[in-house]
Amino acid sequence: MTKRTPAYRKLSLFIIALLSLTLVLSACGSNNSGNAANTDSNTTSGSSSTTKEIRIGYQKYGTVNILKAKGTLDKRLEAEGIKITWTEFPGGPQLLEALNVGSIDIGHTGEAPPIFAQAAGAPLVYLAHEPASPSSEGILVPKDSKITSLADLKGKKIALNKGSNVHYLLVKALEQAGVDYNDITTVFLPPGDARVAFENGTVDAWVIWDPFLAAAQTATGAKLLTDGKDLVSNIEYYLASRKFAEGNGPVIAAFKEELDKIDKWAEENQKDVAALLSPQLGIDIPSLELAAGRRGYGLASIDDSIIEAQQKIAETFFNLKLIPNEIQVKDATLK
Repeated sequence: MTKRTPAYRKLSLFIIALLSLTLVLSACGSNNSGNAANTDSNTTSGSSSTTKEIRIGYQKYGTVNILKAKGTLDKRLEAEGIKITWTEFPGGPQLLEALNVGSIDIGHTGEAPPIFAQAAGAPLVYLAHEPASPSSEGILVPKDSKITSLADLKGKKIALNKGSNVHYLLVKALEQAGVDYNDITTVFLPPGDARVAFENGTVDAWVIWDPFLAAAQTATGAKLLTDGKDLVSNIEYYLASRKFAEGNGPVIAAFKEELDKIDKWAEENQKDVAALLSPQLGIDIPSLELAAGRRGYGLASIDDSIIEAQQKIAETFFNLKLIPNEIQVKDATLK
């Protein structure tokens, strides 16, 4: 047997170590290639409308609510292997917060919530909108209240859902009456809590939208100090997270098509809408018929006039320091 020198043994050990390192690096490279392939596959999947679930946020009232009750979108998407998860929210701000954190994909709100959400960095996009419904929101005072004009709101406590569509109504109503926004005390409460505060006298007035507005009018005899006519448009918007909208075009198209169909049916069958929703919402039929009769119907596309109107609201909120920074509404549209 040949006697190996110390130098020879050192060389052998070096070669073994080098081969081992090469094998490790080769294995790592192979794993990285596999991970890259998986990432590319997921990305492609996300952009080709292969979602198996759509999470829709809805509120107490509106076309989305009717769409859910009728079940037509569920049936259409189920045939394509897509399940809908429906989640109810007390108001638009809460709904868009859920969209911001990724809990839902699509939802609907009034004019103000998307502006507050966009200012907070929410990755939302406008999909479509309903016609103006200025009579569907208003400022209520108790039936025995001494408040008889908007000017009388100075120094009073007013309940509303912060960042909701009625927030803009309050701003414009005070502006018309010559009352500084800082001369009233806002009490931010969701509709259910606000109704309690309104009835027990904790607040002097309540700014609210249908069907809560109609329900309070019929149940308590509350006086309508003003509605949105000649003050605001009160437009309902359909929104989605940008990632979902850009990656699921066919699902978005189906959602809009079914909304349009339900809108046309609801406009022609308002009594049936009230009867359909009453047991689900826990609101009496007369209140729902009142609400159905003063809203607009018909899906419309987002255009320049809509973007300009929303931009005006955004600038108003920024000037009042209600949002922390200026925004460009056009940045929240699909290109």
